[in-house]
Amino acid sequence: MSPRVERSRPPYLQIADHYRKAILEGLLVEGQQLPSVARLSEEWTVATATSAKALKQLQSEGLVRATSQGTFVSLATRQTTGPDRLQLLRATGSGYRPGERVEIVGASLTPAPADVAEALGVAEGTSVIRRQRVYRDDDGVVAFSTSWLPGELAAAAPELVSVDPLPKMTFGLIEERTERRAVHRRDVVSIESASTAVAEVLGVEPGTSVLTMTNFYWDQHGDVTEYAKDHLGTGRELSGEYPLG
Repeated sequence: MSPRVERSRPPYLQIADHYRKAILEGLLVEGQQLPSVARLSEEWTVATATSAKALKQLQSEGLVRATSQGTFVSLATRQTTGPDRLQLLRATGSGYRPGERVEIVGASLTPAPADVAEALGVAEGTSVIRRQRVYRDDDGVVAFSTSWLPGELAAAAPELVSVDPLPKMTFGLIEERTERRAVHRRDVVSIESASTAVAEVLGVEPGTSVLTMTNFYWDQHGDVTEYAKDHLGTGRELSGEYPLG
């Protein structure tokens, strides 16, 4: 197969990448104003249409809001997903955006139910790690999250079966102890009826339809390192915008 030249990302995405990173790392805080379209065009030496497209990209991701006075950082309703936390961890050493906090509500070895066994590629009933936590910010519950991991990871990282917060989250701890680095993921978004346990955390009635995001992570060897499901808090949003070739 002939080699292919890797083309640079479009300029508007490079601008959006720059400000996305600054927002997620807390360098730009809630309510802070971004440069105007004209200022961005001057600073980045691009057309005003390119600058406007970059700001629109950030808006579509739920990172900013646009008003007649300008564009401002706005994370009030944005959902922080597992992939977001992995990106934050690698960029800043922390998997939480400013204002977020986490409570570990469960961590143990448990027999794998059928769906978990299928996801992790193990036999049903095999001992696996289950970690449950609640993410909150100043607006309430961000997500009730459950992660399932291969049971053998507990030998290398016993902290995974402790309710103490992890210094590097599951991603970082697994990579540090085993050199298994998450390099690929698949996301599944669905609506499910809240169980009694989920409803209690989210503050809704059991059976209420809630938005969920399920993530599968594979390491460099093609093996699943984590299977996780987030039940999103009320009023949270998932959004994305992608260039089409």
